[in-house]
Amino acid sequence: MSHASDIEKQKREKLKEIEKSGVYPFGESYAVDSTIEALKKNFTEGKNVRAAGRIMAQRAHGKTVFLDLKDSTSRIQLYAGAGPLGDEKFSFLKKLDIGDIIGVEGELFKTRTGETTIKLSDIKILAKSLRPLPEKWHGLKDVETRFRQRYVDLIVNEDVQRIFKIRSRVVGKIREVLDTRGFLEVETPMMQSIAGGAAGKPFKTHHDALHRDLYLRIAPELYLKRLLVGGFEKVYEINRSFRNEGISVRHNPEFTMLEVYEAFSDCEGMMRLTEDIVRKTAKAVLGKEKIEYQGKIIDLAKWERVSFARLMEENFGILPSDGEKTWAEKLRRKGVKLEKNEVSRTQLINIIGELVEPKAHDCPVFVVDMFKELCPLAKAKKGNPELTDRFELYMGGIEIANAYSELNDPIEQRRRFEETGGEIDEDFMRALEYGMPPAGGLGIGIDRLVMIFTNSANIREVILFPQLKQEK
Repeated sequence: MSHASDIEKQKREKLKEIEKSGVYPFGESYAVDSTIEALKKNFTEGKNVRAAGRIMAQRAHGKTVFLDLKDSTSRIQLYAGAGPLGDEKFSFLKKLDIGDIIGVEGELFKTRTGETTIKLSDIKILAKSLRPLPEKWHGLKDVETRFRQRYVDLIVNEDVQRIFKIRSRVVGKIREVLDTRGFLEVETPMMQSIAGGAAGKPFKTHHDALHRDLYLRIAPELYLKRLLVGGFEKVYEINRSFRNEGISVRHNPEFTMLEVYEAFSDCEGMMRLTEDIVRKTAKAVLGKEKIEYQGKIIDLAKWERVSFARLMEENFGILPSDGEKTWAEKLRRKGVKLEKNEVSRTQLINIIGELVEPKAHDCPVFVVDMFKELCPLAKAKKGNPELTDRFELYMGGIEIANAYSELNDPIEQRRRFEETGGEIDEDFMRALEYGMPPAGGLGIGIDRLVMIFTNSANIREVILFPQLKQEK
């Protein structure tokens, strides 16, 4: 029998002992005075307190036992002696294990070394743990297990808890920034009859009652624009979107996006809004504007722009008027390996990332002057109809955001949809024909922004339950 299964057997034996003593090992509600962090912060010698959490360590010294109790905020030491606790409850400690969830009552005091401790007068079992916590959870061999058993990862890795607390605060601050600016938070359908609003392969499902196929949304864009038509001038959605595509350190099949639309604004307005959101969120959540990502410092007080069209011409001799086959020929001449005779949008985006990455390690970089073919939903740039009034934002070499001056000409929009050859959302076209105000639209990848803010190299580190291969 393995060591782990040996411990499991012992835990189940203790469970039976607890049940035989007439105690229910999966207890009821337990009222606490405050979090452990607050108990320590507001320490008062001799104060009687109640706390609850998980046992993370046990140390027996003759007729005394020390335990470490952990809740979602902090840890505290517990001191148990037969005198203050009573013989019956003191002997009950032998039935408890690391991993058990307990409620405790007692007096606060500080040890000779100055450690805040609770001298126990009462202890209750709230949930008996039947599996041992891992002794060593870090390390490459356990990465897949960490993501698959995130609940254990959160118990034993405090840095992981910190990441998701930061994530929650990031989303909260973004909401606050937008609400203060007068934006209205809305919800739009996750199941859509036509997968539109972005490039990407959708997940397909079927609705039995309606007798129709539906798609999990790849973006909420076309519904949010319908709201601009309807008279809501500032809207946003923090939305879950889905792409039936590959998994990598920067891609998960379901991901969280912020999408913002503002009537009477444009690409420039979205640049200002993006900078405001990122800087205010960093200050509020991290308390600074210079953040470290993978060994490099990103200065959020400095924002730069680079021209995609100029980069492509200078590096590859590519012009927007060349067409995809010519783009492919010119890229091959420069040593870029391509599988097909045409260049996909994804390939061009990856090339952008490689060109911009050196700059984007030092500060956020707006990539402007994108080719019209790469974005059928953006307005053409004034004075150069082959380029769009659009930007992509890179931080730490990662694409974080995307924004345009939104196309609101229904005739031009239909022509562009027809050029791309996909199914046309006729209801969206009908909405545009009623008149949509000129507007700026912005999408920010929440997962990727949190990667930057928490110095995480893998997107799965910032998603609580990422998609994984089926467990063997």
